[in-house]
Amino acid sequence: MPQSIEDLEQKRSAIVHQLTDLGDFRPGSITTTSGRCGKPNCRCHRPNQPPHGPADRLTYKAEGKTVSESLPSSAAVAKAEREVAEFRNYQRLSQQFVEVNTQICRLRPVEQAEATPQEKKRPKKSSARSSAK
Repeated sequence: MPQSIEDLEQKRSAIVHQLTDLGDFRPGSITTTSGRCGKPNCRCHRPNQPPHGPADRLTYKAEGKTVSESLPSSAAVAKAEREVAEFRNYQRLSQQFVEVNTQICRLRPVEQAEATPQEKKRPKKSSARSSAK
């Protein structure tokens, strides 16, 4: 069932309200890493020694580069998880906002504008054939 422009405008206003209610957010992914470091004399390179980690990290893109931040405590991990989850919510709401606006644009009628003085001065194209040889 197609929705009216008024219904869609109400839906758009509700999405805007939800966007303004968002808390702190940031993009990224939280991962756990472990492995051997680049220092050849480190204990992690000795036989039967465990690698470094596990260490939690937040990874995201900034200015086209991948940035990785260390998350040193479980409180820092929990905070980052909340922020990333809120970012996902922001992405979902933004997509809905665009979809609703697209529907509104399709339904809104074209308004016939008054011809500008410049347009009124333009000569009309003749329907007579040209006598050029």
